[in-house]
Amino acid sequence: MAAAAPAPHEESPVVIDVLVEADGWAVLPDAEAIAVRAVRAALAACGDDVPEPCEVSVTLTDDARIRVLNRDWRGKDTPTNVLSFPQPDLPDDVDAPQPLGDVIVALETLAAEAAAEGKAAEHHLAHLVVHGTLHLMGYDHIEDHQAEEMEALERRILAGLGIDDPYALPQDG
Repeated sequence: MAAAAPAPHEESPVVIDVLVEADGWAVLPDAEAIAVRAVRAALAACGDDVPEPCEVSVTLTDDARIRVLNRDWRGKDTPTNVLSFPQPDLPDDVDAPQPLGDVIVALETLAAEAAAEGKAAEHHLAHLVVHGTLHLMGYDHIEDHQAEEMEALERRILAGLGIDDPYALPQDG
């Protein structure tokens, strides 16, 4: 629906486009702003590793669309919460912002996970966008040591956004 970018008076070396391509996202009226803040926070945490200028695309979609992408690109015929598609570096002779890639989030899976884990959907959205953005920057969680590093970075980024540890176990109470 809308693209989120810096206000005209602000110049940023990072352009973040947010596309809402599925009905239902109105349940999170600040979803686009949350996504932009999450991308900016994740990239800020990556420091000098972020090429400038660069672009990130975030698509807010539904389970049906993400299921197709997950099937076609990962061979998993099931919806998932977030997918990331990093882009290759531009050749040195191209004078354009470096596209870092696409982060795609599915509403129904996000909402179901947030409810099951007792988390605010807004916080879970921020976590998924941070997670996806870190994948664009080369972080992964295939090996245990990679997962520990990535999760620690996610915790720090989210704490900076005022969001509790997404990996903490729910308290019985």
